[in-house]
Amino acid sequence: MNFSITQQTKHFGGTVMKMIHKSNTLNTENQPFNLFLPPTGDDATLQIPLLIFLAGLTSSADEALEKSNLNQSAAKHGLAVLYPDTSPRGTNLPGEHDLIEVGSSAGFYVDATAEPWSNHYNMETYITEELSLLVFRKFPQLDSSRVGICGHSMGGHGALTLYFKHPEKYKSLSALSPLCSPIHSPIGEKAFLEYFKSKEEWFQHDSIELIKKYKGPELHILFSIGTEDQFKKILNLENFVQVAAAFGYEKQIEVITFDGYDHFYLYVSTVAQYHVEHAAKYLFA
Repeated sequence: MNFSITQQTKHFGGTVMKMIHKSNTLNTENQPFNLFLPPTGDDATLQIPLLIFLAGLTSSADEALEKSNLNQSAAKHGLAVLYPDTSPRGTNLPGEHDLIEVGSSAGFYVDATAEPWSNHYNMETYITEELSLLVFRKFPQLDSSRVGICGHSMGGHGALTLYFKHPEKYKSLSALSPLCSPIHSPIGEKAFLEYFKSKEEWFQHDSIELIKKYKGPELHILFSIGTEDQFKKILNLENFVQVAAAFGYEKQIEVITFDGYDHFYLYVSTVAQYHVEHAAKYLFA
């Protein structure tokens, strides 16, 4: 459970720490992640809620930290923000760096079952268990009973599926332009064909399929999307909302549309405040 702080700096009155650690789940020696502590974060007597932000395809823990603009609102609301990486690092598997949809920066927040990926690509267990345990042990001022999850694009897929599969771990959920149904997306199909032994396993990692079987607490989901999102047709957000409504969740979902915005980090940095405010509403309830 050891880790090293590679960089520490001030940000919006709080503190940013860039870190690496040895991950047994991912079988990596120097797995990076970042943590933002709000201005009160050094007070060990406080219990600070934590928002986990899962970044999208081709991104990284550093890019999410530096471009998402979550920390400004998090500082205002007194939230810590955890930025995991988007895949294992340093494994150099055959073909790992050849496609943007598979391998490095494309972990899809799943536990792979097909070799060689299954030896390292266990991002679901890493996020929900190993990294969370490490962070709460090393930073006792963080409140493990008040955790929210949020993600962008592929990270939106991760936030949705991890919440639906582990609802006891999270008290808030939101997603920015999420990939809602990888099994009906050419991006998701490429990844899942590599990561899983059979197509039957795909359904365990698709939020449209998961919400049909959801039995957890009442949902309070915030979605946002830009009208000029280049990937709108393959994100399947509208399909998710329709299926959710058919299963009785229509009133538990809010979708905010931003006129003229696309899919990328300028959009993310513009709307980040709404997702932090959504998390704060439920983490401080």
